[in-house]
Amino acid sequence: MNKFMPWMTNSFAPKVNKFAKNAWVASVQDAIVSGMPMILIGSFATLLAIIKTYVAWFPDFSMISTFSFGLFSLYIAIMIPNAVMKHKKHLEIEKQAGLAGLAFFLMLTYPKFNLNTGAVTFDSNAFGTGGMIAALLSGLFVGLIMHLFTKIQFVKEDSSLPDFIAVWFNTLLPIIVILLVGWLFTFQLHINLFNAINSVFSPLIHLGQSYWGLVILMFLGFSFLYSFGISSWVLTPVIYAIELPGIAANQAAHAAGHAATNIFTVEATTMILIGGGGATLSLCIMMAFLAKSSRLRMIGKAALIPGIFNINEPLVFGAPIAFNPILMVPFWISGIVTPTLLWLSMKLHMVPIPTAPFQMWYTPGPIAGWLVTKSIAGIIFVLVVFAVSWLIYWPFFKAYDKQAIAQDLAWAEEENEE
Repeated sequence: MNKFMPWMTNSFAPKVNKFAKNAWVASVQDAIVSGMPMILIGSFATLLAIIKTYVAWFPDFSMISTFSFGLFSLYIAIMIPNAVMKHKKHLEIEKQAGLAGLAFFLMLTYPKFNLNTGAVTFDSNAFGTGGMIAALLSGLFVGLIMHLFTKIQFVKEDSSLPDFIAVWFNTLLPIIVILLVGWLFTFQLHINLFNAINSVFSPLIHLGQSYWGLVILMFLGFSFLYSFGISSWVLTPVIYAIELPGIAANQAAHAAGHAATNIFTVEATTMILIGGGGATLSLCIMMAFLAKSSRLRMIGKAALIPGIFNINEPLVFGAPIAFNPILMVPFWISGIVTPTLLWLSMKLHMVPIPTAPFQMWYTPGPIAGWLVTKSIAGIIFVLVVFAVSWLIYWPFFKAYDKQAIAQDLAWAEEENEE
C-alpha cells in the first residue's frame, strides 16, 4: 500500500482524469447527461404502467416511454456532434452539427421507401437504446468531419457578410460529405451500416453482459476508481452502451413472450447500489449511530439522508473512503461481492430479471427492489445485500473508529497546548 497509494494518487488518477476530459470522451458523456431527463420520463411511465396492472381503467401511458426513452439513440446522434463542437470551440456551428448528426443517423438506420405512396418506414427499435452503439459512432463521425472542415472556410472571419450567412457557406461542404457517405452506403451500395455496426460490436456487448463484464465494470466504475476520486462517469460511455441496449432487449423479449436474459442493466444494478457505489448505506448507519468518534458520528449523520437516496459523495469524500486504506478495502470487496450476488440470484432465477426501464437510481433500496422486479424477491434481495455489506464493512469500521478516536484525542491535546 505504501507504494501503491502514491502511484495511484500521483500517476494513475491524474491520467484517467485527463482522459475523461478529452473532448471526444467528454462529448459522449455530455450527450448522455443531456438525454437523462428523457430516460427519467420513460422510467416514470414505467411506474404508471405498474398502476395499470392493478387498476384496469387507468390510462395506458406506454407511449410516453416510447417518445422519451424510446428515442434515446436519436437524441444521442444529435447531441454528440453538438457537444463535440462545444468542446472543440466551434460554437458557431454546433446547431448545424447536430442537424447533420440527425440526418446521418436516420440514413444509417437503413429506411425503406415506398415509391408508389411516398411513405418511408423506419425501424423504431433503432431509435431506442438498441441503436445506441450506432448513434455513438455516427455522432462521433459527424463531429470529426465537422471539426476537420473548420480549417476550410469559404467565408473568412473578416468578411463583411453577416455571421449566419458565413456559417451557411462554411458548413455546406462538411454536411455534403457526411450525407454523401450515408447516401453511398445506404442507397448505392445497399449496405445496412446499422446492422453492420451492431454485428461488429455484438461480441463486446455479449462480453459486457457476462459475469466478468458485470463484476469488472461495476468494480472499476463504482468502487476502485471512485475510491481514488475518479468519477464513475469516466466509464459511462462503456457502461451505458451495455446497460441501455440490455434493458431494451429485455423489454422486447418480454413483449414477445420470451425470457429476459440481460442482467447488466441500470435497473438491476440499482438494487446493489444501496447508499451508492460500494453499497455504503450500512457503513453510513454504523458511523451515524455506532461510532465512538464524535467526528465520525457527525459525518455519518450528515451523509445519512443522501445515502438513503443512493448518493454517497458526502461519505466517500467526507469520511473519507477515498484515499483511506482502511475503508477502501471493504469498499472494493463490496464492489466485487454485491454484483456477484446479483448475477447468481438472477441466473438461478431467485430474483426476476428486469423487463422495463426504471432509471430512477436514487430510489431507496427496498422500494427499488420491488419496482424493478415487481416481486417480493426483489425486496428480500436488497435486504440480503444490505446485510452482506454490513458484515463486510463492520470489522473495518471498528478499526477506523478506533483510529479516529486516537486522532480526535491527539488533535484535542494539540489545541489545548496552543
